[in-house]
Amino acid sequence: MSGARSLPVVPLLTGLLLLAWPFLIWFGLAHNSLHWLLPLMALLLFLRFRQTRQQVGPLRVVTQVVAAAGITLCIASYLLKTHQLLLFYPVVVNGVMLAVFGGSLWSAMPIIERLARLRERELPDTAVRYTRRVTQIWCAFFIINGGIALFTALYGDMPLWTAWNGMISYLLMGTLMAGEWLVRRQVIKRDTQ
Repeated sequence: MSGARSLPVVPLLTGLLLLAWPFLIWFGLAHNSLHWLLPLMALLLFLRFRQTRQQVGPLRVVTQVVAAAGITLCIASYLLKTHQLLLFYPVVVNGVMLAVFGGSLWSAMPIIERLARLRERELPDTAVRYTRRVTQIWCAFFIINGGIALFTALYGDMPLWTAWNGMISYLLMGTLMAGEWLVRRQVIKRDTQ
């Protein structure tokens, strides 16, 4: 197999790692096996960081910061033998996303508008207002989700932490994306009539 063909494996593995983070941490803590999982997780996050250097787009920096935070938490947990630090990774992810989405509200073009303009260069005024509102909704989501993630990390109940950060928050995020897509279809349909 050539080197060019094996490259898509790295994004797939690192993407799966990020999705499985809560379950890997739960498994590692439950089975006292984080001593070998942490270096592997740090390596995959390092590969994720390196692969994003070639990406373009508004979420490139987000991916790099999130990967760097994960690497830092893995190394600190390994060296300090305080694996509870790993529970704060979802909090960091939500904080970074809130900073990016919220910070973009103070710029000329919110992040959702930038993403929308990747598909359609010219957006009508109603679409621009809509993308600003969607960016605000995502900010509220990151505040609430990050707050609950922080509570679960501080509370220290591993089944609760794993259920929220490994399943419930993803379901809520997917519901928000699907709901936004449905509303966007209606807004576009209304504006074209």
